[in-house]
Amino acid sequence: MSEHETPTQRLFRKREETLVGGGEKRIEAQHAKGKLTARERVELLVDEGSFVEIDRFVAHRCSDFGMKDQRIPGDGVVTGHALIDGRPFYLYSQDFTVFGGSLSETHAEKICKVMDLALKVGVPIIGLNDSGGARIQEGVKSLGGYAEIFWRNTQASGVVPQLSAILGPCAGGAVYSPAITDFIAMVENTSYMHITGPDVVKTVTHEEVTSEDLGGAEVHASRSGVASFTTSDDRACLSLMRRLFSYLPLNNAEGAPFRATEDPRDREDERLDTVVPEDASKPYDMHEVIGLVVDEGSFFEVHAGYAGNILVGFARLGGHVVGVVANQPAVLAGCLDIKASIKGARFIRFCDAFNIPLVTFEDVPGFLPGTDQEYGGIILHGAKLLYAYCEATVPKLTVITRKAYGGAYDVMASKHVRADFNVAWPNAQIAVMGAAGAARIIHRNEIRAADDPAAVEAQRTAEYEETFNNPYMAAERGFIDDVIEARTTRPVLIRALELLKTKVEARPTRKHGNIPL
Repeated sequence: MSEHETPTQRLFRKREETLVGGGEKRIEAQHAKGKLTARERVELLVDEGSFVEIDRFVAHRCSDFGMKDQRIPGDGVVTGHALIDGRPFYLYSQDFTVFGGSLSETHAEKICKVMDLALKVGVPIIGLNDSGGARIQEGVKSLGGYAEIFWRNTQASGVVPQLSAILGPCAGGAVYSPAITDFIAMVENTSYMHITGPDVVKTVTHEEVTSEDLGGAEVHASRSGVASFTTSDDRACLSLMRRLFSYLPLNNAEGAPFRATEDPRDREDERLDTVVPEDASKPYDMHEVIGLVVDEGSFFEVHAGYAGNILVGFARLGGHVVGVVANQPAVLAGCLDIKASIKGARFIRFCDAFNIPLVTFEDVPGFLPGTDQEYGGIILHGAKLLYAYCEATVPKLTVITRKAYGGAYDVMASKHVRADFNVAWPNAQIAVMGAAGAARIIHRNEIRAADDPAAVEAQRTAEYEETFNNPYMAAERGFIDDVIEARTTRPVLIRALELLKTKVEARPTRKHGNIPL
């Protein structure tokens, strides 16, 4: 402090120093890559004027490799708390202009502090990741910092929502913190995630690959399933995070926020009566069904680019947030496979952890057959989806729109796994398998011996359809609560949802179950 500088002036000067991170040239380089700075991202994410910074003046404690002469306040991460739509959360935003956003001991301590506070207060944590990885100059101290973050991610799991935006590089041990969080958003062409980089891959496996092809947004959204969302740029990503936040409770002791809607609660829609083709072999788009039932424009799909044969996402029914799980007949006929099972189970467990009721739209002909599926472990992976539905104690509502065959019928929130409200549309087919396949098995000797096998098979198929491939045998047994007109689905679900909001269901006392991982 100069002799003419007052303490207040010194404070203002030092605050100004923290705003430029690694300096104007590095900020320009960040912008040249199409990326925003850490502070610009915070401003876009939060309600205007709501951000309160913590640990603004923290600096690293490393003196090796000339680091004692490179002490930048904040040490490469901006931390604090703020509001989205007036609701509180804690956040951190890594600053790539400071040592490439690399994680040091003090950088990690800043992140750990806001994570600890979020858990104490009971509010979500949002991480904006843009880091070159562990700070090499600090050696094992930076690695210890990562492990401290991982531990806190695990303790917070299922207690407060944790959201991760990947806005630049995220490599090596850094990827495991986002992986433990609930949802990951990535930016196309400027963000990537991988355990080992292209150079290591080339050395070990002799594969030539770029960071984008190895771990870019498109790869993780469509092939690995690591990314829940992708966006075109930083601004779109932060806008998406705000929308996602609007569906989530602050913690596991609260309900998700109610939002009044002008969409009438008793609205019926005639289009639902004809959306399912009369020919049971023809596909249709389950997005259309969901859109016609939920509050207008409220469906927010998760993992849209991965395992398209099952749809998951948030929506509102009569203003109440629900988690939607739906078979998609337009992709693989809606069959369940390894990827779909994992995708569905992950989403169901999140909703159950945070008191979000589940609405299932079912049109499933079974599990996908084939050696790839069997060798890949469909038995274990399919059991994850079954386990998740069985484990969930939130209200569970199921609508069978067409097919509900075999073991997949059981898995998809049937009465037998303790769903609370199950209905079927009039054209629903609830059976062990399709009529033609069943007839060929049951009457195979008769069909073989017949003078006209095709005619006998057609007759037996028609008989099976009349007897079994309809919703009424299940209704007679109480396996579904009612057969409803498709057009009435919205008001029927809203009434059931509001009745079930006080549901309480006990489970056996245990440390935790052993989900088939």
